[in-house]
Amino acid sequence: MGSRRPARNLVLMAAAMAALSGCGMFKRHSELECMERAMYFESNRSSRDGMVAVGSVVMNRVASRQYPRTVCGVVSQKNQFAPGVMTRRMDKRSAPMVREAAIAVLRGERHPMIGDAQFFHAASYRAGYNNMHYVLTTGGNAFYERRRPEHVTQPVPRPAIEGITRPRS
Repeated sequence: MGSRRPARNLVLMAAAMAALSGCGMFKRHSELECMERAMYFESNRSSRDGMVAVGSVVMNRVASRQYPRTVCGVVSQKNQFAPGVMTRRMDKRSAPMVREAAIAVLRGERHPMIGDAQFFHAASYRAGYNNMHYVLTTGGNAFYERRRPEHVTQPVPRPAIEGITRPRS
């Protein structure tokens, strides 16, 4: 009887994990899926520039020692991206544009105005910090670098700009 109990517990645990994986709790995403999710949930999906800028921030974080070394590690960090970014359902209508932009960023495309920015917030949000140097507003977001206050030369979000990036044919 004692030898059956661990096997039974193992079977129950496997069944519970299988059930949870169906709700996304243990689903493993590819780097492409994680990039798509960040772009989809963090940008105005009608703006390729906004998606590429979000993807550029993700890649800047991947390159930094302060963040995880993978796209999925960066995107799934707690309180860094939209709530439910890794679990919420995405609308399939915008999937082709999101996928194209995600593939382009993973292949090396960056928004030419993003620089070293690792942060962004909704363009309508007004933060009261003195260390935010804004580099770009696009796709509904304002992108910025954190700098020492004396090195900030653009302390307010720039006017929105679209149409800088183009899909590759």
